[in-house]
Amino acid sequence: MKIGILGGAGYTAGELIRILLNHPEAEISFINSESNAGNLITDVHEGLYGETDMRFTSDMPLDDVDVVFFCFGHGKSEAFLKEHQIPANVKIIDLAQDFRLKRDGNDYVYGLPEINREAIAKAQHVANPGCFATCIQLGLLPAAKLGILKDDVSVNAITGSTGAGQKPGATTHFSWRTGNMSIYKPFQHQHVPEICQSLSQVQGGFNAEIDFIPYRGDFARGIFATEVVKTDASIEDIIITYKDFYSDAPFTHYVDKPIDLKQVVNTNKCLVHCEKFGNKLLVTSCIDNLLKGAVGQAVENMNIMFGIEETSGLRLKPSAF
Repeated sequence: MKIGILGGAGYTAGELIRILLNHPEAEISFINSESNAGNLITDVHEGLYGETDMRFTSDMPLDDVDVVFFCFGHGKSEAFLKEHQIPANVKIIDLAQDFRLKRDGNDYVYGLPEINREAIAKAQHVANPGCFATCIQLGLLPAAKLGILKDDVSVNAITGSTGAGQKPGATTHFSWRTGNMSIYKPFQHQHVPEICQSLSQVQGGFNAEIDFIPYRGDFARGIFATEVVKTDASIEDIIITYKDFYSDAPFTHYVDKPIDLKQVVNTNKCLVHCEKFGNKLLVTSCIDNLLKGAVGQAVENMNIMFGIEETSGLRLKPSAF
């Protein structure tokens, strides 16, 4: 597969390049970045020293690729498509939020393989899910399958600084972030609508609120989430449903004991665990925000779209420490 990357200078693009350089069935044709045109990829993505001698380009030879990844900031994908024509035979995987919600005229398939694998396999255009949305949905979707999301769901999730992107800001500066925690966008985070969209897809008639409090964490990468659901269902039935729901998912796994963030960092995995306290179900879920929460899942979607092994190029290993 010949691949083009647009918006190649950010964190997600750097991780995407790292994966694709080692993908057995992928070849990067071009990496576009207007502000870095002519510079070596390693001038920006320094972790790729010794891996590539490619340079950023301002060109976009879209006729020469099979698939293009949009690594733009939110809102820029839709604007780009209004100004540029993508050949009809070229598949698109968009990592921004522009096409995640269903609406008239939007033919993008929501790229969460755990519930949309068959649709992704037939898709020409895929909207990659958000990082918080991926982690939280994978924690809640089996509960939706069981039909127990009847009351408001309380969600808390903490993310690493890479979730804010590469451009420096007041809340990403090391001296502010280290040894610190804060909340942002409580009850109004932009990922909530896509979470509700997927839960409604699995549990017909879902109309509860997702009371989501996001936290900024004192670490670089990863998301750790807790979801609290009120239910009288037995923990035995819940665990059976969770294990069955993810039995065919190569990257999402139910774990019988409490999980922690280091088990998923630098991998494309999501781990999920459930405990019951009275009538409250506590679900914990965790992912690497740049991989399963972004480009790892995007490559997973690419593999599905082209009919190759879903795990190809994605068997990444977590650190032992």
